[in-house]
Amino acid sequence: MKLYTKTGDKGKTGLLGGRVSKDDLRVEAYGTIDELNSFIGKAVTELDQKVFKDLIEDLEAIQHELFDCGGDLANVMKERKYKLQEASIEVLEKRIDVLSDEVPPLKRFILPGGSEASATLHIARTVCRRAERRVVTLMNSTEDVPTIVQKYLNRLSDYFFAAARAVNHRLNVKDVEYVRGGDVFK
Repeated sequence: MKLYTKTGDKGKTGLLGGRVSKDDLRVEAYGTIDELNSFIGKAVTELDQKVFKDLIEDLEAIQHELFDCGGDLANVMKERKYKLQEASIEVLEKRIDVLSDEVPPLKRFILPGGSEASATLHIARTVCRRAERRVVTLMNSTEDVPTIVQKYLNRLSDYFFAAARAVNHRLNVKDVEYVRGGDVFK
């Protein structure tokens, strides 16, 4: 199988059920999800297999779910069955709670960074937020979008924040507080 098809040479790309311009809002949304997935892959390579076994398992499951999100967004057929399910959001919420209980409570905002893997997870968090914004833009332009994708991305960005903090904590790297602001978390 060849990697190139030449079908996109005129600025169009295929969806499940049609073709659109490569700068279509739908393509932008699932393209940003693809970018996010790549940062997750980078984060996995930066995590020690023993210390972060649970996070690596989470992240690999998330990568599959992000492929589901992209496929669900790319599906414009009249009869659709979406892959992403509410159970994925429930799993994220449980993992956020577990990871949040592992770290000291926050009083102030923190700066992205610390360890290399934590910094990459913060990048994933911000790309996830951008992906969510792209999905919301798409949702506002058409009713033909599975809303669960936006909800999943919203929760996923929270997961990345919790995971980034847990990584630093397990590595005994302090989160750096934003010092120009006051206490915002009580």
